[in-house]
Amino acid sequence: MELRTLGYFVAVAETGSVSAAADVVHVTQPAISRQLRQLETELGVDLFSRSAGRLRLSAAGREFLPHAQDVLRRADGARAAARSSAAGRLERLTIAAPTTTLTDVIAPFLATLGADDPMPTVFESDPHEAYASLRHGADLAIVTEPPRPPLASAPIAVLPVWAYVPAGHPWGSASTVRLKALVDETLLVLTPGFRPRQILDLAIDRAGLGPATVVECSNPQVAQALAAAGRGVAVVTDDPRFDLHGLEVIGRDGPLRIELFAAWEPEHHAASTLEAFTGRLRDFCVERYGAEVAPV
Repeated sequence: MELRTLGYFVAVAETGSVSAAADVVHVTQPAISRQLRQLETELGVDLFSRSAGRLRLSAAGREFLPHAQDVLRRADGARAAARSSAAGRLERLTIAAPTTTLTDVIAPFLATLGADDPMPTVFESDPHEAYASLRHGADLAIVTEPPRPPLASAPIAVLPVWAYVPAGHPWGSASTVRLKALVDETLLVLTPGFRPRQILDLAIDRAGLGPATVVECSNPQVAQALAAAGRGVAVVTDDPRFDLHGLEVIGRDGPLRIELFAAWEPEHHAASTLEAFTGRLRDFCVERYGAEVAPV
């Protein structure tokens, strides 16, 4: 069954006659009639009722028509996708990102996209799954450590690690907190697989400080909710919620920071488009959070 033959069938069904269809598809009437007969023979059903030189869709033809139309639409979509790929364009863009980055960076950025930008699809990725996602359909992965070759990559932002306390806390008017003071508090932290927790643990180890009392949370918003309830200090990187006050954490080597990078396959057909998209995302972060988050 050829797409061309399906196109002839749909043209006749939609225009109501072979002569009208011939004008639409620019093929002679005998050629269309011959192709329709071959299609009916292949399917084993009569698609039209023929009477006095007129064609009417049979019951089988009416049932077959939407399927033929769907096949032709899908074929048109495949051709368009192939043309876009050949031109290095993206019709759709799939992004894999950690929870916090997805909520506080990616989603607000997507709200700024224009009608000419690709349709985005975003899914949450575990830090250990980010690179695998590129092998399974993602165009762009947002990660918190410099990607290793052969992946192509670009930095997006350098964001603070925050210590969040509720209103009325003794640190409520401060802008920073020393790590030495922080470890004396009950810390509401993410599980060890998350980069913010790793940054905190490494800073504590480098400073030679004793182990802190921690309550592990699988989600940064839960950590903030517990901080708002007075259960401790949330140490996370996401934007403030529940009217919490954020303090930058100062370790032995300076403020604790988390870096964001975009990674993609260098042989991706739209690699230049992905690089440009990453540049726009970097500019958005600077506009949203200030020039201090720009990568060096």
